[in-house]
Amino acid sequence: MATVFQTDYAWPDDSIERSVIEAAGHRLISGPSVPQPAEAIAELVARYDPEAIMTCWANVSAQAIGSPSRLRIVQRVGVGLDNIDVAAATRRGAWVANVPDYCVGEVADHAVALLLDWARGTVAFDREVKAGHWNPAAARLRRVSDLTVGIIGFGRIGRATARRIKAFGCRMLVNSRSAVADADVEPCTLPSLLASSDVVILHVPLGQNTHHLIGSAQLRQMKPGAFLINVSRGGLVDSQALLAALEEGRLSGAGLDVVEGEPHPPPALVERPDVIVTPHIAFSSEASLSELRRRSAEEVVRVLAGADPLFPCNSPKAYQ
Repeated sequence: MATVFQTDYAWPDDSIERSVIEAAGHRLISGPSVPQPAEAIAELVARYDPEAIMTCWANVSAQAIGSPSRLRIVQRVGVGLDNIDVAAATRRGAWVANVPDYCVGEVADHAVALLLDWARGTVAFDREVKAGHWNPAAARLRRVSDLTVGIIGFGRIGRATARRIKAFGCRMLVNSRSAVADADVEPCTLPSLLASSDVVILHVPLGQNTHHLIGSAQLRQMKPGAFLINVSRGGLVDSQALLAALEEGRLSGAGLDVVEGEPHPPPALVERPDVIVTPHIAFSSEASLSELRRRSAEEVVRVLAGADPLFPCNSPKAYQ
């Protein structure tokens, strides 16, 4: 029997994870549902000495990874790896894995929803009507099919977003680190995409090379009146630079499911009427969360049984 430590969870209980792990003959210990600081997580890991760590949002540091006597895997219950010290896990011979495709449709849907909210004014006019104002003459709306949409990052979610936007007849530009073989989109450089797009959608992971990918210089390159959508990670966008661009009227608004500093994002940014904000829920649906939890636990069980993970994010065998 192995011990699996779950650092945190963003749902009411750990029942799905527990059922999978205990059915395989292992023990699940869950920490507080709300993610604790990295130091607290390291202390809990040292206390329980797990063979596997599962983490949703909590930071799994090099200290946490270094303390267990027989750590086999650090499983991200999600996609991004910015809260796991992957290099530390690799050095000590532990796998890092994620579930990269559980919420592709949900995130793509959310990006398109933010685009439509901006183009058709649904959120802004809902607020106006509920505040007692009925003024259709104030509408300054957009024909969606006339828009040029720039997608930064063209992995699973970027391609799913492009497929949805194609139905509206938009011109689509793509900037991607890998080759783009899709007749419905136009590959281009980042400056060209920013200068030409009415809407810019971010679909890239957060890392050292993408932190503040959109900063003051990039915001100045954007087409006047453009709309920025971020459904990836808050750290991709410099919040203060975005606030300055909005205050100066260079952008018409932003749609943010993720914000730098969350869960306590800058009030001056998120309280603006030209910013649509949701609380990091683009990934979420009843179906996606059930799938995520089950597949994360199954990946842990697979590694504890001696197999390689289905979705490895490192190559620890070179260090074993």
